[in-house]
Amino acid sequence: MTEPEAGSIAAGGGRLRNALGGALCAFALLLIGVLAFSIRLFSVIKYESVIHEFDPYFNYRVTQFLSKSGIYEFWNWFDDRTWYPLGRVIGGTVYPGLTLTAGTIWWLLNSLNIPLSVETVCVFTAPVFSANASWATYLLTKEAKGNGAGLMAATILAMVPSYISRSVAGSYDNEAVAIFALIFTFYLYVKTLNTGSLFYATLNALSYFYMVCSWGGYTFIINLIPMHVLLCIVTGRYSSRLYIAYAPLVVLGTLLAALVPVVGFNAVLTSEHFASFLVFIILHVIALVYYIKGLLTPRLFKVAMTFVLTVGLALCFAVVAVLVTLVASSPTKGWSGRSLSLLDPTYASKYIPIIASVSEHQPPTWPSYFMAINVLAFLVPAGIISCFLPLSDASSFLVLYLVTSVYFSGVMVRLMLVLAPAACILSGIALSEAFNVLTRSMKFQRPISDDVLPTAGDSTPGSSSTAAAITTSMKSVNIKKEKAENISKERSSKKNKKEKELVGGSHVRTEKEEKLCVLPSEASAMGILFLIILCGLYVIHCVWAAAEAYSAPSIVLTSHSHDGLHVYDDFRESYAWLRHNTEVDDKVASWWDYGYQTTAMANRTVIVDNNTWNNTHIATVGTAMSSPEKEAWEIFNSLDVKYVLVVFGGLIGYPSDDINKFLWMVRIGGGEFPHIKEQDYLRDGNYRVDAEGTPTMLNCLMYKLCYYRFAETDGKGFDRARRYEIGRKHFKLTHFEEVFTTQHWMVRIYKLKPQKNRVRGKLKLKSKSSSKTSLMRKGAGKKNPWQ
Repeated sequence: MTEPEAGSIAAGGGRLRNALGGALCAFALLLIGVLAFSIRLFSVIKYESVIHEFDPYFNYRVTQFLSKSGIYEFWNWFDDRTWYPLGRVIGGTVYPGLTLTAGTIWWLLNSLNIPLSVETVCVFTAPVFSANASWATYLLTKEAKGNGAGLMAATILAMVPSYISRSVAGSYDNEAVAIFALIFTFYLYVKTLNTGSLFYATLNALSYFYMVCSWGGYTFIINLIPMHVLLCIVTGRYSSRLYIAYAPLVVLGTLLAALVPVVGFNAVLTSEHFASFLVFIILHVIALVYYIKGLLTPRLFKVAMTFVLTVGLALCFAVVAVLVTLVASSPTKGWSGRSLSLLDPTYASKYIPIIASVSEHQPPTWPSYFMAINVLAFLVPAGIISCFLPLSDASSFLVLYLVTSVYFSGVMVRLMLVLAPAACILSGIALSEAFNVLTRSMKFQRPISDDVLPTAGDSTPGSSSTAAAITTSMKSVNIKKEKAENISKERSSKKNKKEKELVGGSHVRTEKEEKLCVLPSEASAMGILFLIILCGLYVIHCVWAAAEAYSAPSIVLTSHSHDGLHVYDDFRESYAWLRHNTEVDDKVASWWDYGYQTTAMANRTVIVDNNTWNNTHIATVGTAMSSPEKEAWEIFNSLDVKYVLVVFGGLIGYPSDDINKFLWMVRIGGGEFPHIKEQDYLRDGNYRVDAEGTPTMLNCLMYKLCYYRFAETDGKGFDRARRYEIGRKHFKLTHFEEVFTTQHWMVRIYKLKPQKNRVRGKLKLKSKSSSKTSLMRKGAGKKNPWQ
């Protein structure tokens, strides 16, 4: 066989192998997408197709309005059923990405004569986009470490519990689409870094725009990418590809972000965006320096360098001065409350209790890390080491992404969601490298059989052709080596000699590394077995978390006991009662946690809801709940409130009720109204509702509404959530009347008594005036001082 024929056969085999590998990769990605979608369906299988949590009900209600009224009505929608009497402009205060995405999917399906309801589309939006996020993870990891690491990272992300917690079927929240947008934006940035393509840079800006539309966490992107650009500049890795990857993102991305109504001019006026502009200026100064260096001689370059640096530093100082002036004019230095809470974890507890009161804004515990990412916590360090072997722009970005997300997840447990993709990517790289080393070791340790290398006694046509092919290939290799030696001898410049030395050193280094990476076959087999067991334990944990920990909707609670499964559907029971037994214009007061659900499910006007944009309004409700019954009635009556809803878990042991949230009502109310003092409700530093409770605590409206007639349930008034007997058991309500209590006493609804119950005060005044006239008649000789 001639050499051209052997080369064409080898090329044809390579193309076939690449095509087969591409088909297998596509099939694996399809299976990963199916896995990501199906593992999030436990909530539908075990319960029903229902919206979860609190915020998703508002998003569902907005999507319903969008599908019925259209996009133009959506942008101009003023919602008068929230924040009474203030109301809320929905189009200008909501991130529209999730709503527009689900609305577009619903419109497309109905255009194809697939008649799905808006609720069904909303329920399954998160599982669909979790598959998209897995594919985006594959693309991002592939750009850094290849196909194998990409497939492994995508598989891990499809099952990671931290992401499942916010993307199960029914979890119709902003993060459902935002995590996909986050990962895809990072992929396009890294792709632009590797290719220097302006096309991918434009797509990157558009993907960033979608992220801005979807979630307020877009500020993480616009700060992380400038940090990486600055890192590349400092470490001497500047290139034209870096400029193309960053400059269009800042210019086009900022212009597009300003088009989102909820962001607007904040894209250029708030401190969260200033780092991107500062790095943008530095990048242009560095680009100008490199451009001048290519045009001038070394002596002229030094002069020009001095001038450019002088002008550049002056410009930077001027920009910094302007930024400092803008920042100094703001009480919060241009930062939002949540951003300041991330930079200073104690800020919210000191100054903004409404942010500190949210459970997902609390710092996580160590067990929560193991619950959220499980064995990935042990694989991530190995992934970091793999990123440094060798270090590239893409791998350095992944390491920086991990480091920053670890910090932010340590401040807020909610941001474990941002850590999950980084942990999955680094763990996928670690597993891929480990499997690569172990399988290569077993391959190199495999003994060579006799049929591979033909012996002298072999005279079959197959063996002779194989020997001829081997001989031909060896000759071609020798010829190439001789040509390379001749070429290297002809090169006599110092630069080429240095390059030759570097190439030879790297070649020797790779051979040594390959020899070091080869392990004994027994150790390799044990290592592969250990990794398979580790992956199996991870899969078991993820399936358990998806089926048990995160599948139950908060609106329908379950518990297991010796007599079986118990289902508590009190929330929907109470909202159905409000919808069918109250007037359409009635106002319902509750703590802000239940505002979205009350508006969406009961279709009644609420005073406050989960948007928490007006701290004074929330403090007013907190003050009413913390006040005695008469004062609370006056506050609610001034707000036209007709019904008050409280959540109580003392009968069934539900811990997340209003009594356990009461300390935040006191703190938020006391922050705006100084007559509410937290120490008046504390006994030895604790909130107590037993016999040791303070008179202020046992007299406040929240205590009365929760524990009214509670002693009738068991005769003792034992609170199963707090695990002690209440202090004040038998009392009557004078200004409120109980109108509905759910089956398990979880939700209790009271109605404000009409103002006619104050007639008794008029009678008292009449009796007092009559007694005064009789006394005046008796003492007619005395002069009346008021006349």
